[in-house]
Amino acid sequence: MATTPRPAPTLKPLRGVRVLSLALNLPGPAAFMRLKAMGATCVKAEPPGPKGAPAGTSGDPMGQYNAQAYATLHDGIKVVTIDLKSERGQATLHKELARTDVLLTSFRPSALEKLQLGWRALHKRHPALSVVAIVGAPGARAEEPGHDLTYLADAGLVTGLDLPATLFADMGGALMASEAVLKAVLARKLRGQSSFQEVALSEAAAWLALPRSWGLTQPSGAVGGAHAGYRVYPCKDGRVAVAALEPHFAASLCAAAQVPLNSPRDLFKPVTHAAIEAFLKGQTRQQLDRLAVEKDIPLHTLA
Repeated sequence: MATTPRPAPTLKPLRGVRVLSLALNLPGPAAFMRLKAMGATCVKAEPPGPKGAPAGTSGDPMGQYNAQAYATLHDGIKVVTIDLKSERGQATLHKELARTDVLLTSFRPSALEKLQLGWRALHKRHPALSVVAIVGAPGARAEEPGHDLTYLADAGLVTGLDLPATLFADMGGALMASEAVLKAVLARKLRGQSSFQEVALSEAAAWLALPRSWGLTQPSGAVGGAHAGYRVYPCKDGRVAVAALEPHFAASLCAAAQVPLNSPRDLFKPVTHAAIEAFLKGQTRQQLDRLAVEKDIPLHTLA
């Protein structure tokens, strides 16, 4: 009798690693989601809630303006309240740091210095501790004010008056921060030394913007609208995102639409765009979903 194979166990490369975070809002907590999934023991220190706020109010702004997002970000995360501006809070923090492998921060460098949490002071007091500092921009620009939108704009990813569909720099920065924690743990294991790393949200935005800087997602690029097989088209009762970029997918799309295809360059011609648009406009979402399965065409219908 055949037995059902068990699913492969999820890798937990950070099991046994303790990470303490002082990072508020989105990038730090989003990085914690990744670190917890990799097995790290994650502890987050938050400041006290605003004066006059109901008891239990989070000191993290995210907890105040979007409770749902906050709850998701902190699921399974131990949260402690520490007033870093008080002697008692500093004592509590350093007690935690004495048993911490990696500290995650998101303050400006000057704020960390005022709290005596700059790298030199921390390294002297806790030589085994590594630090990953999330900042807005690298180096001397780390003191500049900014947010996800300004970093995306600087990277050329804000192309009109509409806001971006998600917080790309913050989430990209969170991935880079979790990667930095992995690098810190690996370096500690291989070389026996702690480390300091800076993760800049502006650099996360610049990394995400590389395809655009290469011209790939510009209007003249193959995945920027110039290729008739890679576009969003209207259909009879909604929209359809078509990603028939590879030659065999493009050929299947053109065959379904009864559009002649003699050369890959035909897919960049206005007449091909018009013919495929006309075909898709006459199909319902249900018809297109069925077509995708029957003809092996990568597309996704939308309301």
